[in-house]
Amino acid sequence: MRAINSLTLLLWVPLMSGQSTADAIESFHRGQYAKAREMLEKIVAASPDNSVAKTFVALSRAATGSCDAAVSDLGQQFLNNADAALRRLAGIALLQCQLARNRMEEAWPVLAQLQKSFPEDADVLYETAKIHMKAWNDAVFQMYQKTPASFRVNQLSGEILEIQGRYQDAAAEYRKAIGKNPAALNLHYRLGRALLLESHQPVNLLEARKEFEAELVLNPSDAVAEYQIGQILVAEQNPSVAAHRFERAASLNPDFAEPLVALAKLKSEEKKYSDAVGLLERAVKLQPLSESAHYSLMIAYRNAGRMDDARREKEAFDKLNRLPEGEFSEFLKKLGEKAPKP
Repeated sequence: MRAINSLTLLLWVPLMSGQSTADAIESFHRGQYAKAREMLEKIVAASPDNSVAKTFVALSRAATGSCDAAVSDLGQQFLNNADAALRRLAGIALLQCQLARNRMEEAWPVLAQLQKSFPEDADVLYETAKIHMKAWNDAVFQMYQKTPASFRVNQLSGEILEIQGRYQDAAAEYRKAIGKNPAALNLHYRLGRALLLESHQPVNLLEARKEFEAELVLNPSDAVAEYQIGQILVAEQNPSVAAHRFERAASLNPDFAEPLVALAKLKSEEKKYSDAVGLLERAVKLQPLSESAHYSLMIAYRNAGRMDDARREKEAFDKLNRLPEGEFSEFLKKLGEKAPKP
């Protein structure tokens, strides 16, 4: 009888432990972190090999503000736990703790491993954005504190104002930056772009063109400045000179699709549909998600009498048009960064 009772007890202990772990995890997921922590610490004390409980006790400690007591165990679970889901949870919590403790030098390796192990995970991408935003804010603070008279402060202020849609104020900051360092690359381009964003009135077009030309004096290989000049020339109804600038922009950067689209529109206006099709096919190949390129190619196919190809491009364009748009997409568009060099 005593043997039966002992066997029953041996079977009941792991069953009770497993049930208690599940109850504690449920409390954790309900946001009852203090309760979960108390339960889990008792479970781990009784069953030190319970990796699930060990992970969640570290998570509950972090969630209750005890990161100093949690980081060691979180690190162990992140590196050694055989369960990928538990490793992920431990890694994210560890990263959050390092950020909360302002330990950026320890956070970066954790982030790198998370990105490698879970490259498409939404939570990992969210934490990636947070850590980069913190690094950005820290760097901006240091710049304004330590180099307030630097042209870079004016440049950065201009870029921030540009994102906010305050183009006139942005232009003023870029002018200050140019006054401090007229030979710095990209300042004239930024000023020209802010002027265009502010207005397409003739005076702004003229001033913006001068700034893009000034950029090209400093950097003759700037394909985007060439392209912007071409766009201004089109607005000024000078298509033949504009075409030359688009051709030069495309030659400076063969992976830059926008000048190909712009040049194709000029070719279409001259009824050179075959030339336009060739340019636009290159553009679509370079930028498969470009609505402008697909739409222009659809029109060029139609004008060239290639109706089957036109219908195919319409389907591609309609599909792109259904892609979600939102505030963040608009924010990214406003950044206006130049196309990367090949």
